[in-house]
Amino acid sequence: MDLTFLVVDDSVTMRRIVVNTLKNIGFVNYVEAADGKEALQKLHANTNINFVITDWNMPEMSGLELVKSIRGDENFANLPILMVTTRGVKEDIVEALKVKVSNYVVKPFTPAVLKDKIDQILSQ
Repeated sequence: MDLTFLVVDDSVTMRRIVVNTLKNIGFVNYVEAADGKEALQKLHANTNINFVITDWNMPEMSGLELVKSIRGDENFANLPILMVTTRGVKEDIVEALKVKVSNYVVKPFTPAVLKDKIDQILSQ
């Protein structure tokens, strides 16, 4: 399957880890953004994006605000969104699910966990 991922994280290192993991599990197409605002611009500019992996805590626009924005746009309402974050408390996970993230990974994660979550989302 030829997916293009939008990888959103204010940490260059974290984006690199996610991108390298994607490459290792066979996904080679990706676009990177440093925050939610940049992510939305890239999403609107690149019609090939069909999966978003986003951090929660970012400047300008948080991952939660990004998800709300994406879900509020009928063109992207069904876009798979995986939130990858350090926020692991139950309340945060519930809040993320309320805004309709497709799945949730708590950092640090292993490549196997990321692959598993992506596979779960794609099989839905």
